Amino acid sequence: MLYYLFEYLNNHYNLAGAGLFQYYSFRSALAFAVSLLISTIYGRRIIDKLRRMQVGESVRDLGLEGQKEKAGTPTMGGIIIILATLIPVFLFAELGNIYIIILIVTTLWMGIIGFIDDYIKVFKKNKEGLKGWFKIVGQVTLGIFVGLMLYFNPDVVVKEKIRITQVEKTLDQTNASSNFGEEHKSSKTTIPFVKNNEFDYADLVSWMGDSAKDYVWLVFVLVVIFIITAISNGANLTDGIDGLAAGTSAIIVMALAVFAWISGNIIFANYLNVMYIPNSGEMTIFISAFVGGLVGFLWYNTYPAQVFMGDTGSLTIGGIIAVLAIAVRKELLIPILAGVFIVENISVVIQVFYFKYTRKKYGMGKRIFLMAPLHHHYQKKGYHESKIVTRFWIVSILLAVLSILTLKVR
Repeated sequence: MLYYLFEYLNNHYNLAGAGLFQYYSFRSALAFAVSLLISTIYGRRIIDKLRRMQVGESVRDLGLEGQKEKAGTPTMGGIIIILATLIPVFLFAELGNIYIIILIVTTLWMGIIGFIDDYIKVFKKNKEGLKGWFKIVGQVTLGIFVGLMLYFNPDVVVKEKIRITQVEKTLDQTNASSNFGEEHKSSKTTIPFVKNNEFDYADLVSWMGDSAKDYVWLVFVLVVIFIITAISNGANLTDGIDGLAAGTSAIIVMALAVFAWISGNIIFANYLNVMYIPNSGEMTIFISAFVGGLVGFLWYNTYPAQVFMGDTGSLTIGGIIAVLAIAVRKELLIPILAGVFIVENISVVIQVFYFKYTRKKYGMGKRIFLMAPLHHHYQKKGYHESKIVTRFWIVSILLAVLSILTLKVR
């Protein structure tokens, strides 16, 4: 809202300083600062309110050290992250931008699903929470919406680098825009570590011949559904010990901020020889607000946690990360960038599959891990949760750096 106000003041009254609101960097800094203030200052009040409402976590006895002490800790703290993200976005972002619209819808939609799940657990005293199929339906619905918007909306376009000779490149190096073609709709994404690294989803249905182009959207939507479901569930599983999900997510999102910034800036896109995505730079304002919310939430969520994010936060976080990666066309980088989420997911799948397989074959189920998800395995081995969280953060930082290196290492 302030973006439009200062744009009006700059255009009609040439107000000194109003032009600063045209810069992504300035608005991103404001969004981060405001978000951090909201999550730290008002986060305390929200936690106190949750405590008075007796919105406490019901903890099952899994034999983990320090687990019983967590009982009664306020949950549904994801509300802090959501409010700290959306308020600065409404203040500083261009709300008509298609990417901002998609991210706002994603935040609200996944937040509602998570809130319902937490509400059932806390107030209905049903430890199972929302039925698994209902969560899946919600994730699939969001995936369909995001996929269709990104594929069909006329504002979602790209500019691809023109293959030019070295002589022409030398002549045009001062004019980055001349090195790109016209804006156009595209079903291409990028493959990490590969030179000339565009991959077209149309290639997956090329065997259909001339009619293939009519079905590319269906393939793209299915991919989006899979990614959103996998990453939101991965974030949900990672939220098992104090500070793990919030800290890991902040690291992942900061890496995505780099990709959004570069993809939305024609000069950097030209220098790094990547696909230019017009208007995608606006996502850096959302990302900055989101990081501010996560960091502020960590103030109260680090060991010993004063609040848990609950599914209200974890499902929202996963959904946002998935949509950001797809929007900047880096979804194939997710196995690296969101490696912690993926490994947490896989550890559960392996544990369940192996247990059922051995029970059917030998009459008694066996386990590969002492406990799943993976972070609980290390707790069972006797590691303190603070050490586990710190080491997972370090791994996430390494994976984020490796992901950013894919801009040059091909």
